[in-house]
Amino acid sequence: MSHRGAITESSFTAVQERHLVGSTLFSDYWALTKPEVNFLILITTFVGFYLASASDRRFSFAGLFNTLLGTLLVASGTGTLNQYLERKFDAQMRRTARRPAAAGRLTPSAVLAFGAALAVVGSIYLVIAVNLLASALATLTLLSYLFVYTPLKRITPMCVLVGAFPGAMPPLIGWAAASGRLNVEAGILYAMLFLWQFPHFMAIAWMYREDYDRAGYVVLPKGNAKIPFVILETLLPLLALVAISIMQLPIQHAATFYCAVGLLGTGFIYFGWEFVFERSRVAARRLLTASIVYLPLLYGLSATFCNRAK
Repeated sequence: MSHRGAITESSFTAVQERHLVGSTLFSDYWALTKPEVNFLILITTFVGFYLASASDRRFSFAGLFNTLLGTLLVASGTGTLNQYLERKFDAQMRRTARRPAAAGRLTPSAVLAFGAALAVVGSIYLVIAVNLLASALATLTLLSYLFVYTPLKRITPMCVLVGAFPGAMPPLIGWAAASGRLNVEAGILYAMLFLWQFPHFMAIAWMYREDYDRAGYVVLPKGNAKIPFVILETLLPLLALVAISIMQLPIQHAATFYCAVGLLGTGFIYFGWEFVFERSRVAARRLLTASIVYLPLLYGLSATFCNRAK
């Protein structure tokens, strides 16, 4: 091989290595934002915005875009700061040990700066481009999630209940963004998401209970109280969720709406029932999958039929 050929090959390899490092760095920062969680957050924010717009008979694509962008920035900042706070504990769990902060691929200061920048920019963006109420709700979600729910995960299983309050906030942010206020209809959307979180998280907590124990998280009670806790936290919210989902009362096509919501809820309850009696990893995974499918479908039905009633 000639000297020139060796230089060319060396340069090409260096370019490849820089590209690989850049791609890895981008994927690490992307992973910090928890994109899979943000997907559901944006869906529920959109439904809140859409239904509030239908209620007031006005819809703004620019308003929707600004709402989703601002909410995404705050949610991404929350996810990033959560991984900063829990990096040492995440490193002890098989499920989270490969996260960028836990694995040490990004320095704590870099993670903190990135998360804080996203959160601050998102909050300010919502104030300027949307309204103060939407920004206040998003900021309240961030603060309660990071500084109330997150530390409680190491203290008491009641953290599941506490975490459901900020977790159900996205449809309120969307509603407030579109209308500048909150009402009973917004409260129903909030209650639906609030109740949905219990079976969803119980499935995750059961699947990874050894991991959580290893890292010192107290998301499930110890000893004999564990099974009754899981049963109650799964079935009671499920039944309440199906009941409250029918409270939207569309004027037109009511029979179709009730039938669709009833069938959807029956399927969700079935997987919840299967989980609490089998208490296996397979049953928990089925319930988790059912919850991920259920929520977008339920909110989609709400947007479709309740909009027709306006």
